Amino acid sequence: MSAVISLEDRGVIEIAGADATSFLHNLVTNDIAKLASGEARYCALLAPQGKILADFLVFAEGEGEMRRYLLDCPREVETDLLRRLGMYKLRAAVKLTSRSDELAAFCVLCDARPEISALAMARDPRAETLGWRLIAPRDTNAENAREDENAREDYEAARIAAGVPRGGVDFAYGAAFPHEANMDLLAGVDFTKGCYVGQEVVSRTKHRNLARKRVTPYHAEGEAPATGTKVMAGEIELGVAGSHSGDKGLALIRLDRLADALAAGTTPTAGGASLEFVVGRAAS
Repeated sequence: MSAVISLEDRGVIEIAGADATSFLHNLVTNDIAKLASGEARYCALLAPQGKILADFLVFAEGEGEMRRYLLDCPREVETDLLRRLGMYKLRAAVKLTSRSDELAAFCVLCDARPEISALAMARDPRAETLGWRLIAPRDTNAENAREDENAREDYEAARIAAGVPRGGVDFAYGAAFPHEANMDLLAGVDFTKGCYVGQEVVSRTKHRNLARKRVTPYHAEGEAPATGTKVMAGEIELGVAGSHSGDKGLALIRLDRLADALAAGTTPTAGGASLEFVVGRAAS
């Protein structure tokens, strides 16, 4: 079996109660009503202005009034996400609980379903190459997780190669729109589900093709630039470098400026390295 990789920077939130499905479905960017046990959805909670406040994977367990949802979210936004969800609770029959002290997120980079006991397990919906995502007791790490110090690097390399950004590194929470974080390319937005917080802005961006910036994969000739390094085309700033693994990385780029630079034969650079951008989902 492939290695079980512990994702220590992730937290787990449980949403349970008779109104859990409608509560979550009416708030987030993806369709929760159609989410089946054994599946996962990539979602975000947006500000009314359409910017990402938190992104997460949602797993469904149980049926009817016993149905509950487990959110695999970044630890850095967990407290704020719980607070914001609580603001929308009103009189809904919903219980919001942090489970991060007892549960953890893991991934397995393989095709076949891992033979591991877990509360929730599903294929990562963002990219086939990210394998399986699971939520299990924290001591699962002690029994099954790979102790190799390069385990997390394997996941980061797969994530970057798939063009999947990491919030807080490749885009800033509260500042980026879903299209800028590639959520429309990563099965993170359902454009047919109807209203949710920030839906009008997301729909307008899609139908009017208003996305001017995107997290875009690149291949560096030389050492990949450090996170936060400006990406330049001569004297023109194209964007900023994000996470990287080896000579591949992600950068939040102004697409029009990148197109102009390439049309003019100007090679983008950052931190002394020449960058070849892959306009699309993956940097293969």
